[in-house]
Amino acid sequence: MRTKKAKKARAETIGQILDELYPTTPVPLDHKDAYTLLVAVLLSAQCTDKRVNMVTPDLFALADNPHDMARQPVDKIQHTIRSCGLAPTKAKNVHALSHMLVDEFDGEVPGTLKELTKLPGVGRKTAQVVLSQWFDVPSFPVDTHIHRLAERWGLSKAKNVRQTEDDLRELFDESTWNARHLQIIFYGREYCPARGHDLETCVICRQIEAGEL
Repeated sequence: MRTKKAKKARAETIGQILDELYPTTPVPLDHKDAYTLLVAVLLSAQCTDKRVNMVTPDLFALADNPHDMARQPVDKIQHTIRSCGLAPTKAKNVHALSHMLVDEFDGEVPGTLKELTKLPGVGRKTAQVVLSQWFDVPSFPVDTHIHRLAERWGLSKAKNVRQTEDDLRELFDESTWNARHLQIIFYGREYCPARGHDLETCVICRQIEAGEL
């Protein structure tokens, strides 16, 4: 079993590799403000970013703020996002959270984890994405992809994403969290997929396999 010091050293080297490959970390979901980002992140559950970016132009043409969205019938929202997975549930949540934003937050997206996770359909991961990518609050959102890579890279043996988040927060400097979670996602998609993984193109796993990392 690797010591905490060894894990931290590995994480530092992985961070250097990620910084070289992804010096900038553009937000993959199209948005113009905190509300449109929040909705886009909610829609991205069990759906690709590419698909979400195909759906949101029509959705935001229908309503791009909580006041207007709250006035839309749920079935109209659902029809607009029908190509996203779990569209019926997502439509209800988009409608309900828009109402709550109007009724309890003066139509503004709150900037704290506690308040964000009160919103319908907004879990810890979704809230942290909004906090990190819009409010620039140091956060380490962990989805199933980051959870998988943290285990593959020997950075965490956690059984759930919350514990993986805690492990990664300890290993990476707080100043890197907002970029690091995006870099890991980008790297996983490009070089370290769950299937069809090739050590020849995955420098991180290749070095780990060779005992160099």
